[in-house]
Formats: sequence, C-alpha cells, structure tokens
Amino acid sequence: MVVADRRAALAFRVVAALLIALGITRLLGIGDPPISFSTLLFYTMQSNILCLVWMVLLIIRTVKDLRAAGAKGWSSPSPRVGGAVMQAITVTMLIYLVVLLPQSEPGYVPFTLTDTLVHVVTPVLLILDWALFSPKGRFRGWDPLIWAALPYLYLLFAFGWGALGGEFSPGRSFPYPFMDIGTLGLSGVALWIVALTVALVAVGYLFLLIDRVLGTVAVRRAAAVAP
Repeated sequence: MVVADRRAALAFRVVAALLIALGITRLLGIGDPPISFSTLLFYTMQSNILCLVWMVLLIIRTVKDLRAAGAKGWSSPSPRVGGAVMQAITVTMLIYLVVLLPQSEPGYVPFTLTDTLVHVVTPVLLILDWALFSPKGRFRGWDPLIWAALPYLYLLFAFGWGALGGEFSPGRSFPYPFMDIGTLGLSGVALWIVALTVALVAVGYLFLLIDRVLGTVAVRRAAAVAP
C-alpha cells in the first residue's frame, strides 16, 4: 500500500540518493585514486547512475508537491517510468546474485561494501520506493516488454564497443562472462541472452501483478470508506 505522506517519501528519497551516490563514488574509486573510469562502461554503473538521476527527480517532484499541495499524497513524475528504472536495477541485482557470484574467479571476495551498495542496496531502495511511495495500478500489460529495452540497449552498446576494439578491462572486450563470444561462441551467448530475457520479462510481469493486486485493493478500500 502507498504511504501517502510526502514528508516520509522525501526523507526516504534523500537517504536513498545519498546511499546510491556513495556506491557510485566508491565504484569509481573517488577518494581512493586512481579513479577507475572504466567502470562507467559496465551495466552495474550505468544502471546505478540511472537510479541516482531518477531519485533526484523524485526528490525535486516531492519538494514541489509538498509546497504546492501539502504533505498528504504521493509524488512521482511517472510511475511507469519508475517501473522501468526499478526493473533496470533489479536486473543488476539478479545477474550479480544468480550469474556472476557462482562464476566468480577464485579469490574474489563477495559482498564487500561497494559491491553490496551497487548490487543489492540500490535495487532494494528502488523497489521499496515503488512499494511504499508510488501509486499502484498504473502499470500496463506491455510495460515489462518495454522495460526490457534498457538492458538490450546496453547489450548493443557493449557488443558494439567490443567490436570496435574497446576494452572493459585489460585484454577483455566483453563486460560479463556470459557475453564472452570467444569462449561460449555465438550460440552460447545467444542462449544466455534468451534465458536472461525470459527471467527479466518474468520479473517484470511479477511487478505488474503486484501492482495490479495492490491497485485493486486500494480502490476497494477507498470505495469502502467513501460516504
């Protein structure tokens, strides 16, 4: 159910923005030179930056609505765009937990502060913001398919960058192991992408189902208390 209190939403969103920004700065290496600009090439970084931009927009909208309409109510530039951002960062979390951790190289230490911030904390914050402070019943049946475009745009970027000779790390023209055509072959990479797409769309429709159920509950409760 929506917490229809813009003061609570604003407090949550300011804290969320600070935590997301902390994860981004740590991943970049700001304060711990040299700065690793190569991290900007990875989906993890790009999706976290997207979340930070969205959270700042939410803060701006919430402040404006607080001044114009008071504390009661919700504030979002677009719940459906918020769903797309939430889906994009959920991909980051699921791939980290389900794909990358099981395939991590020996010696890799999981769940460091930085990794936890960008792979777990940011996704959870976006999901909580949607669950608590976004109106329900706004998603449309085709939205999960549209939301899948964001990860696919990254795939186009990553494969294009590698094809042009760009490197994501020294000697590596791919960002993630499941995109390693040299090792997996085209068919192997395609199989991974199909499997991840199915999982991605399934998660999107799970969000849609929850949105519709909560939206229906909200409408019934509103009708029950109406004079």
